[in-house]
Amino acid sequence: MVLVVRTDLGMTTGKIAAQCSHAALACYKTLSAKNTVMLRQWERTGQKKITLRCENEEELLLLQAQAQSLNLCARSIQDAGRTQIAAGSRTVLGIIGPGRLVNEITGKLKLL
Repeated sequence: MVLVVRTDLGMTTGKIAAQCSHAALACYKTLSAKNTVMLRQWERTGQKKITLRCENEEELLLLQAQAQSLNLCARSIQDAGRTQIAAGSRTVLGIIGPGRLVNEITGKLKLL
């Protein structure tokens, strides 16, 4: 699983952790309902999670579209707006799938 965090929002460390947790859970729930084979493979291989950064919402949405075009699980999180971020802001993108495919999309991003 790759978690791509927007850096332009200025989220605190705690906010980033919460949003990444939301993305991880959203991916898990989606795979649980739609692709248990991919989910079990991820679970058997250690449930790897890598956190990367992107510049803005446009880049996040492009990454999501690319992941979905490869039939990967890609879920973006929109904040409820109760604390630091405006309601509806996309904060984190979670992607799960075969490592080589995920790397095709996210391999050039920097670690958070």
